[in-house]
Amino acid sequence: MPSNARATSLTRRGILAAGGALGLGAVLAACGDGDKKKDASPSSSAKSGSWEFKDDRGQTVKAKATPKNIVAFTGTAAALKDFGVEVTGVFGPTYVEDPKTKAKKPDVQAGDLDIAKVKVIGNVWGEFNIEEYLKLQPEVLITDMWEKDALWYVPEEQKDKILKIAPSVALWAAGKSMPSVLQRHADLAASLGADVQSEQVKKDKARFEAAAERLRKVAQGKKDIKVLIGSGAPDTFYVSTPVRPTDTLFFQELGLNIVTPTKLDPSGWFELLSWENVDAYKADVILLDNRTGTLQPEQLKAKPTWAALPAVKAGQVFPRVTEPVYSYAKCAPLLEDLATALENAKKVS
Repeated sequence: MPSNARATSLTRRGILAAGGALGLGAVLAACGDGDKKKDASPSSSAKSGSWEFKDDRGQTVKAKATPKNIVAFTGTAAALKDFGVEVTGVFGPTYVEDPKTKAKKPDVQAGDLDIAKVKVIGNVWGEFNIEEYLKLQPEVLITDMWEKDALWYVPEEQKDKILKIAPSVALWAAGKSMPSVLQRHADLAASLGADVQSEQVKKDKARFEAAAERLRKVAQGKKDIKVLIGSGAPDTFYVSTPVRPTDTLFFQELGLNIVTPTKLDPSGWFELLSWENVDAYKADVILLDNRTGTLQPEQLKAKPTWAALPAVKAGQVFPRVTEPVYSYAKCAPLLEDLATALENAKKVS
């Protein structure tokens, strides 16, 4: 989510590979008439049928053929893969590098992406290598949108240059309930040629719907269990409002009793608590941000006030996939895991 613990804890490296051998200004000037160049390319002229998609900004993106060279935010790319669409390049948290061996393993947001096969043009907040993006000859850029018209993980200071290279598609990742967001990702995948009526997708959707019904029934019997949505940073604990993220909004709709913070920061996403005041809200269960860059339970053991929380002492802290991969295949397990956690949760606050 915008201004989250993870983003603010990272160094905002606005790295731009300018001044290199390619000469960024010259390259951008050369591709300024990008639509005409793409239309004249052999791959485009060989395809038949036009393509268009109306995104969640209300913008209709058009092309003379269905895009094949797709560059997307990592989580969006992972969702498209589950629906049957492969991407060429990604930006956003894709891999975690072992500090000793330098070996790379997929980030939690990479889903089933083969990180060795996709080109990573940015792996952290503020990193988007335009020269590498150009080399991919992208036909469309796809990303999430947490705030209206703000393209997730597309650096604001580079946005104008980036959007000259290829058209963009943005889908809501906030302010809408999870089922509607999933449907929009399915719609986009279908427009890109995926068979979203395949047996596998139908099976995944049925599993998601069954998991939602199970969670609804569990929540009905656990109305006294208070659930807090949190994220840990070295100096701050973030308590998220449930009404903006797609997952927690859906959890509320299913009947979960989620703590609502009363003193939201200017962004309207969460309340910031000092570690001395981390017990400001009573909670029986804590769903803790699992993203790379946020403090996890093992690291939080060093915080005495955290260790003293009733939910922590009761072992009722569970990972929350704060930025879900919006496919039925990835979201169904989130509901199943939460249902299991609630089934076994006890009132401790």
